[in-house]
Amino acid sequence: MVKGANVGLAELSGDVGSVMVRLSWSSPSGEGDADVSVLLLTADGKVRGDGDFYFYNNPVAADGSVQLLGKAPTADGNEDRITFDLTAIADDAERIVVAASRYEGARFSDLHDLCLTLADGAGDSLLRFSIENPGEVGALLFGELYRRGGDWKFRAIGQGYESGLAGLATDFGVDIDDEAETGEESAAEEAAAEAEQSDGRAVPAPESQAEPLPAIPTQATGERPVESVPTTPTAPSVPSASPGQPVAAKAPSRPRTAKKKVTLPKVAKKSLAENDSWRVARLFPASALKSDRERETRATSVLLSVMTQVPEFGRRLTAAFGAPSGRMETFTEVSLPNGDTPRRPDGVIRVERAGKLWTALVETKTNGNSLKPDQVQAYADIATRRGYEAVITLSNDVELDGSPLVEVKMDGRRKHKVALWHLSWAEVAHQAQMLIRHEGVGNAAHAWLLQELLHYLQHENSGCHGFQNMGPAWVPVRNGIDDETLCQGDPRAVDVVESWERLVRQVCLRLGGELGQKVLPVQRAKRGSDPRTRRAALADRLCTDGRLEAELRIDGTPGILALCADLRTGKLRTSIEIAVPEQGYPLTWTKRLVRQLADAPADLHVEALLTGQAPGPRGTLERLRPEPADLLPKDGTPITGFRLSLFRGMGNTRGNAESGFIRSVDESVDRFHAHVVVHLDRRTPSAASPAPSSSSRTREAVAAG
Repeated sequence: MVKGANVGLAELSGDVGSVMVRLSWSSPSGEGDADVSVLLLTADGKVRGDGDFYFYNNPVAADGSVQLLGKAPTADGNEDRITFDLTAIADDAERIVVAASRYEGARFSDLHDLCLTLADGAGDSLLRFSIENPGEVGALLFGELYRRGGDWKFRAIGQGYESGLAGLATDFGVDIDDEAETGEESAAEEAAAEAEQSDGRAVPAPESQAEPLPAIPTQATGERPVESVPTTPTAPSVPSASPGQPVAAKAPSRPRTAKKKVTLPKVAKKSLAENDSWRVARLFPASALKSDRERETRATSVLLSVMTQVPEFGRRLTAAFGAPSGRMETFTEVSLPNGDTPRRPDGVIRVERAGKLWTALVETKTNGNSLKPDQVQAYADIATRRGYEAVITLSNDVELDGSPLVEVKMDGRRKHKVALWHLSWAEVAHQAQMLIRHEGVGNAAHAWLLQELLHYLQHENSGCHGFQNMGPAWVPVRNGIDDETLCQGDPRAVDVVESWERLVRQVCLRLGGELGQKVLPVQRAKRGSDPRTRRAALADRLCTDGRLEAELRIDGTPGILALCADLRTGKLRTSIEIAVPEQGYPLTWTKRLVRQLADAPADLHVEALLTGQAPGPRGTLERLRPEPADLLPKDGTPITGFRLSLFRGMGNTRGNAESGFIRSVDESVDRFHAHVVVHLDRRTPSAASPAPSSSSRTREAVAAG
């Protein structure tokens, strides 16, 4: 693409529900770098709040719509990657601006090969935009995604800001602390003075031939934003050499060593052991652990040490907690003064950037042990007094929105605020698996370290197995449903709903790590946005219907995977609804579907979905294979789609044993995806095609797991 051009994403690919943007550059010295940022803008060109500004201290959106993944090695150096879930972007966010900024007075003119690429959900590259001669600017708008007629389009911008990140963010309505963003107060003051001298205007780009570039607001002036930009760019004010004075030449580019991402092979190498009783030597042994204290100490040390040795992994875990990108060091069993009795948090994480430290205290629990509120409160108080930024708790439990695992009181009289974050061991394993199985890391040693960490976490004696217990309310609620004595408003039903939501989120993490794709739970908009109110309503439905339901959206699949646990019948149902093609005949559709499911289980239930919500013909795959026409309605009612379902008995106990409910849910989802979903056509149906019956409900808002 060229500067100012625009294109509709739907014209390039049918799989643009989620996209990945990559920003890359190089420098002659090999040391030049920049920070990526994203802004969600409303129709007036402003953010709704500071939370719509995503950068190194705010890299992930709560709903999963925006995720700054950090830097990854490439053949020419490295690149910054950003994923966008366009289906989860709020309706009032009409533009998504992708930018980058330099720090400590550096300018983009010192960087070479500035480039933006955009790929669809399948990873196929759709477009490329190279920026030539960016000028003496400290911040640069690479491009933007914007809505037109219900579809998303991309516009190549390539405009710069002399005033850097502070000027860019302020113009779009973000209230930022200049010192925090630039790393040094003097740099912020220089940027402000420079903006005042030059009116803070962005360096404009040529006018688009198809559509005008968006109006870029002005800084520190009372002028209205221009509706379009001149065709001749205004050169930024830069010092010029005196007559006769030689101009310093740019240093020549030097070749850089190509870097490859390393992922573990899918097929393990043949073992040299004489027999199966020989065990491979492990870096982190877990078999000798005997007590919970030993497990907590070992798990903390193993995790924190790998975070420092594998920067890609450490950054992925700390980015969501507001940590900057910088040099990381970790410590265990640190003694901190606390009155007469010193406190010893399980660990400390410190990240240095631009001479400043970001510090977090770490409290770890393993083997299903719960966090102690008084212990976490003491660490929060210490962090507040010492000016630390965060307290991170780590356990097998999964935290839910609106339902924190630990209630901590913060002293509102203190200016310094400490953030309390929680991390599940399942999330740790998910991030390690994504890197070593799918996305790759910088070298083979990093991949091996992550593999050793993953083996340790999955060892039965490590105590780091994720959510594994439905809680004490599980058995009473099941009994109450069986004998019809469970009443609406029973708090035990709410406890079961919360445990179910934790289990679903963990299923998403595990399945996403295995597939290398984004797997997220789906929330229907009509159920409300307040988490507590929504869970109370679901608990009331559990009391009346006796069912727990969830929906999972898996990137690359043609529909939503639905999961239903019927506590009255003791059965689990996994299903998916797929729309019919835009063209063709019903008999052709049914024959094609049966051919796709040639290797699916014979007990798979197939149901035709008809217009008007009427029940359609149905049958098992075993019966339909010789007679696909049995799926056609006798009266000729139009078919809008098909529903595919598998049933199995669910476990009775609340844990993860052979007869446990949690294990039965895991096995049901795995079986359905491996034997049914993977065989379906991965193409996304067109918006113009008829949707299945349940798709006529309110569009879903996807929540991150």
